[in-house]
Amino acid sequence: MAEQDSADTGTAVEKHEVPTAAPGTAVVSSDRVENPGFEPHRPRVSDLSPEKEKQNERRVAGLFFASMIGAVGSIVAYIALPFEPGDPASVQLSNMLIGLGIALSMLGIGFGAIHWAKSLMANEHAVEYRHPVRGTEETRARAVEIFQLGNKESGFTRRKLIRNSLIGALAIFPLPAVVLFRGLAPDEDPVELFKHTMWDTGVRLTRDPDGTPIKASDVTIGSAFHVIPEGLGESEHKLEEKAKAAVLLMRLKPEDLTVSAGREDWNYQGIVAYSKICTHVGCPVALYEQQTHHLLCPCHQSQFDIKREAEVIFGPAKRPLPQLPITIDSEGYLVARSDFEEPVGPSFWERSL
Repeated sequence: MAEQDSADTGTAVEKHEVPTAAPGTAVVSSDRVENPGFEPHRPRVSDLSPEKEKQNERRVAGLFFASMIGAVGSIVAYIALPFEPGDPASVQLSNMLIGLGIALSMLGIGFGAIHWAKSLMANEHAVEYRHPVRGTEETRARAVEIFQLGNKESGFTRRKLIRNSLIGALAIFPLPAVVLFRGLAPDEDPVELFKHTMWDTGVRLTRDPDGTPIKASDVTIGSAFHVIPEGLGESEHKLEEKAKAAVLLMRLKPEDLTVSAGREDWNYQGIVAYSKICTHVGCPVALYEQQTHHLLCPCHQSQFDIKREAEVIFGPAKRPLPQLPITIDSEGYLVARSDFEEPVGPSFWERSL
């Protein structure tokens, strides 16, 4: 309803009342988008032609067989073409053939599964309404029925060629990884390899990395030397041997040392040598504190007291650093009395059969 004020006021204002809806009514939008539904079903070529269906089945099986060939080929390439250290061409050829074989194995399974789904499995749109709670026994029985129906539609049990080729491809697919990882293991018994280092009676202690022999007179109180065994540079497996034989050499006042029975001759006039490999997880113990004569592992903060035979005083390490028995030769150079008499490195290196 509209009202007008008197003309003397000089104004004319229209007033509108808001229409009210009857209780219990709802407004429905007239421009709501309707559900378009599914597009009309268009059959595939393989749905119309049994010959095309059989052709697609052979293609899927062929892709699975190609996967098998790729997996076996990568193993053959790894075994028949071992790369030679120092020969980049042989390394590149071996890596290329192994990579191509593994790629063919993976792609064969992937493309085969996709082609199978797109060309041979049931080609129908379906809507499945899910419920957040456990269904009734009837619903569960219906789920089993749907699973069996899906098996029937996919043809997994009926198409024996595809099923068997897929099983074969999946069975052979992991073999290249098994062979490659097995190749990382040492050719010799790892137990014996970890028991011994390059240190032996009369082997000189030399500076790391130049290999200069060290005289006892070169080692002053408070100094520390990073040490490797003489001849390490000519070793066939230099890095592996250094990882076991690396040593730290220090000199203390003889009266500051606490020496156990049987180790009286393991040091020379206060000069001691300990394994550089932390007994926690094998990090290099390379930080020496001159005033306290403590060694610190920078990885996990284990600390060892050199005055007390590298006893653990802090951190996660569970046992002292192994000590290398040393003396001097006729020319005054420091030499080893023997190899380490206990295992070097972390405890998980101590393998037993």
